Amino acid sequence: MLLDFFYRWREQRLLRNNRIPAERWRSVSADALRQFHLEPQALARLRDLSSLFLLRKKINGAGGLVVDDYMRAVIASQACLLILELDLDYYDGWIEIIVYPDSFIVTREVRDEIGVIHTKRSVLGGEAWGRGPLILSWKDAQPGAHPHGRGFHRQGSNVILHEFAHKLDMFDGYADGTPLLHPDMRLQDWVKTFTAAFNHLRQDIEGNNQTSIDPYAAENPAEFFAVVTEEFFEVPDRLHRYHPDIYEQLRLFYRQDPLQRHIKSF
Repeated sequence: MLLDFFYRWREQRLLRNNRIPAERWRSVSADALRQFHLEPQALARLRDLSSLFLLRKKINGAGGLVVDDYMRAVIASQACLLILELDLDYYDGWIEIIVYPDSFIVTREVRDEIGVIHTKRSVLGGEAWGRGPLILSWKDAQPGAHPHGRGFHRQGSNVILHEFAHKLDMFDGYADGTPLLHPDMRLQDWVKTFTAAFNHLRQDIEGNNQTSIDPYAAENPAEFFAVVTEEFFEVPDRLHRYHPDIYEQLRLFYRQDPLQRHIKSF
């Protein structure tokens, strides 16, 4: 109890001189947060969390991009939306976000099913590295952008949410689509729900069937978790309608209910 009091006192002291300025926060809220339908109290809490995030993380430009304070606040606010009801410590273990002006190309060696190694070049709008940096394309991340680093545009896409979901997944040291669950959650329920949905998505793609989840989620379980996280926050009505079991597991993990926020906004 005394330790919790100390942490709260320390946070308030840090925020006294480092809180994101009100005018900038109003701009960020209008540009980058409107679609999430947060109530004033939640927005105020998100402002504080985002301000503390910016004290812990370095956000640097690359490829000639100059990152200003507005851009930093946009990235921080959406990153912290994921942990609004969790804790900033979920982003411990790494310190830097690198932002390019546009999508970037990465080259990797990949091994196919029969063991042959191929060189693969990919155009990306974002990438997250274990204990290393998180990389974003500002063209894909900026408010109003239509993310195209995955080779498609689909309602519900959000590269910031996607890449920071990867960081949450990696928090326990593994990028396997299963983040560190809360004590009141059952691992077997999570694994059963996500494995079944992942396999069903791959079967639909192989059968050329229309899918309700972004097909990119079929790449692997880690991408599946990142994609459904995007859709949980961006299009909760769609995810809940077609995959209520996934929605419920994400609601338990994030301790948020975006669908109820959407319903209340109408």
